[in-house]
Amino acid sequence: MHPSAPPVLPPATVEVAPAIEVRDLRRSYGAFEAVRGVSFEVNPGEVLALLGVNGAGKTSALEVLEGLADAGGGTVRVLGMDPVTERARVRPHLGVLLQSSGLPGDLTVAETLRTWAGTLTAPRPVEEALTQVGLTGRADVRVRSLSGGERRRLDLALALLGRPDVVVLDEPTTGLDPESRRQVWELVQGLVADGAAVLLTTHHLEEAEELADRVAIMRGGQIVLSGTQAEIAETQPATIRFTLDDDAPAPPVPAGAQVVTQGRRVEWHTRALQPVLAELLAWAAEHGVVLRTLLARAGSLEQAFLAVADGTDPHPTDPRPTTEENR
Repeated sequence: MHPSAPPVLPPATVEVAPAIEVRDLRRSYGAFEAVRGVSFEVNPGEVLALLGVNGAGKTSALEVLEGLADAGGGTVRVLGMDPVTERARVRPHLGVLLQSSGLPGDLTVAETLRTWAGTLTAPRPVEEALTQVGLTGRADVRVRSLSGGERRRLDLALALLGRPDVVVLDEPTTGLDPESRRQVWELVQGLVADGAAVLLTTHHLEEAEELADRVAIMRGGQIVLSGTQAEIAETQPATIRFTLDDDAPAPPVPAGAQVVTQGRRVEWHTRALQPVLAELLAWAAEHGVVLRTLLARAGSLEQAFLAVADGTDPHPTDPRPTTEENR
C-alpha cells in the first residue's frame, strides 16, 4: 500500500507591516494646534494621496514623518522606526521631495547629484538618475539656469537617488508642463511596482485620481474623509441636470431626489441615481418631452474635496489610511 499523500494546506496569509504608521499625531505652534489627532498607514507597494486646502495641517504632519520636527503627541513610525530619534537608521530608506529645496545655484546638475550621492550608502549611478527624470541633456547646466520644471525634476532625482523604500512627495509636479507631469506619474507608478510606499501630497485632483490607491482629504488639522476613490465618491450625491423647452411641462420630482434648481433649467441631487434617472426618462418618453443637455453624473472625488473645503462635510472619518495638509 502506498502511504496516503499529506493534505494540501492553503498558503498562509502573510501580513505585511505598514511602511508608514501614524497614530493620533498632534503638533502645535504655541496655542495653535495644527495637527489634531491624525492617524494613517501606507503599505509597501501603495500610494496614499493627501488632499486639502492650504492650512489644513499636511506639511506640519509630514515634517514629523520626515524627522524634521518632534510630535506634540501620538506616534510616528517609518519601517518600524521613529524618524526623529532614530533618524540615522531611517534616513537611508527614506526619499523626500520638499515643496522647495533651495539647491545651490552655482553647481551643475551632475555636480549636485554627485554631491548628494556622496552622502548616501548605495546611490544609483548619476547617469541613471538623470535618465530617470529626463535631464540627461542638462547634466552640465548650472542649477540657477534651469527652468522651474527642470529644477523640480532635479529635486525628484535627488529624492530617489538612494533607492528609497519609502518616498514622500510634497507637491511633486508643481511647475511642470503636462508632458513632464505624465513622466513623473509613470515614475511614481514604477516605484510602486517595485514595492515602495509612496505618500503623495497634491492640489491636483487628476494626479490623485491617476496615482492613488487611497485618498485622504484634510481640513483644520484633521482627516475629514478617507478611503479609496470609489468610497469617497460614494459619500457625495449624484447629479441629474437638464433643460426643458419653454412649452414643456415640469416633471414630478421622484422620491429620493432633491431639487437644487427648477424652472427651464433643472438640477436634482440624489443618492439613488439609477432609479431616479429611470423614472425621469420614463416620464419624458410618456409625455413626449425632450430633456435637452441631459447630464447624469455620479458623485466624484472633486465633489468630496469641495465639500470638505467649504465645510459642507464636517465630520472626520475614522483615520485608517490617511494624512495632512500644509500648515
